[in-house]
Amino acid sequence: MPKLKTHKGAKSRFHITGSGKLMRTKCGKSHFRRKKAPRTKRLYDEMIMTSSADKKRIKRLLPYKYK
Repeated sequence: MPKLKTHKGAKSRFHITGSGKLMRTKCGKSHFRRKKAPRTKRLYDEMIMTSSADKKRIKRLLPYKYK
């Protein structure tokens, strides 16, 4: 079977923790950021867990991230 290619866009957007959780950043991080309150801007820095409904689809884009 040939090697599977990693989706480069997904590679930069999703991270897998040591326990196997799939983490993502929030959207709307940079556009119109000057208008937002400092507290709101800080909330964009955190990574949040990906929905379980999307997990299977993202796993297919990142074949070698899961061991």
